[in-house]
Amino acid sequence: MFTGIVTDIGRVRSVRHTDRDRRYEIETVWDTATIDLGASISHAGCCLTVTEKGHDERGGWFAVEVSGETLSKTKLGDWTENTRVNLERAAKLGDELGGHIVSGHVDGLGEVISITPEGGSHRIVVEAPAPLHRFIAPKGSITVDGVSLTVNGVQERRFDLNIIPHTWDATTLGGLKVGDKVNLEIDMLARYLARWQETA
Repeated sequence: MFTGIVTDIGRVRSVRHTDRDRRYEIETVWDTATIDLGASISHAGCCLTVTEKGHDERGGWFAVEVSGETLSKTKLGDWTENTRVNLERAAKLGDELGGHIVSGHVDGLGEVISITPEGGSHRIVVEAPAPLHRFIAPKGSITVDGVSLTVNGVQERRFDLNIIPHTWDATTLGGLKVGDKVNLEIDMLARYLARWQETA
């Protein structure tokens, strides 16, 4: 489980196709000695398992392998060398829940429709795929590229977000452009409530 609070912006340092899937090496400022092999780390909202790690003249790094299914259902398939990636380590019992409960399972890809500066903040409008939009509600939570955010408003398949300066600078959201794809994970409570209504 994660909370949607990004603690590092990693950088893809190498991409390699394997006989199984695709292997990425990610540079990080974290102390890789504290990262266990097999650990779960959120990469732009997608939970991946650490398969290797190391440290060299460029700094600390770890490797993950991504399946074809994940590559096709998320924006991870577009990663190249030097791609910046929101990173979050798995939450531990007793950690502060600063965002909301996030599973690290991407539900779909949204598209950035507009980005508008508003004071020191930025308003971003995202279009969600159908039927995912049914689970997005005003003042509800949503995870965008691994960042826990509050939905300001919803109009049909589009929803808007207010990105404060800290989040704009401390995550990759500040580098978004109109037309970019973003990983979306809907609020877990909304998911189970909808399922309960369908089966009640």
